[in-house]
Amino acid sequence: MSNRRKNKEKDSSWQEKVVQIKRVTKVVKGGKKLSFRAIVVIGNEKGQVAIGVGKATDVMGAVKKGVANGKKNIINIPLTKSNSIPHSINGTAGAAEVIIRPSASGSGVIAGGSMRIVLELAGVQNILAKQLGSSNPLNNARATINALSRLKTLSTVSTDRNLRIEYFYSNLIN
Repeated sequence: MSNRRKNKEKDSSWQEKVVQIKRVTKVVKGGKKLSFRAIVVIGNEKGQVAIGVGKATDVMGAVKKGVANGKKNIINIPLTKSNSIPHSINGTAGAAEVIIRPSASGSGVIAGGSMRIVLELAGVQNILAKQLGSSNPLNNARATINALSRLKTLSTVSTDRNLRIEYFYSNLIN
């Protein structure tokens, strides 16, 4: 029983929000087949977030499939002490392009649409973001995930380049 309780506690830290539920039809020989597509964002507000897409004949089934799909694609995001991102970055997915910039402490999440949901569930609290190009919620969410997955901290860059962190600080001063 204690094992089950621990698993429930782990699952309870994850939050899920539905971005969009869309009714889709497929034309088949006998007529039209009706189903639903759900775009779901899951995150723990501690630097982990994912997007899932599920299709089913009922809404609840589509949401469950979206959550299961999202849990397979979780990414980790480096957050700063002020619950922002380390640097500015752009992301793309299809025709959607997003610009994400760190913001001062206390400014909040300045973003719209599906970007706001992704950033809030990732645990980012101070950020400035803008959607460019497409207004498609799925592509904007995927572009946000694309940008967040490419974020790097100073320590990871220093290990990738085989340099000490002091090297970067000395170049910032000059």
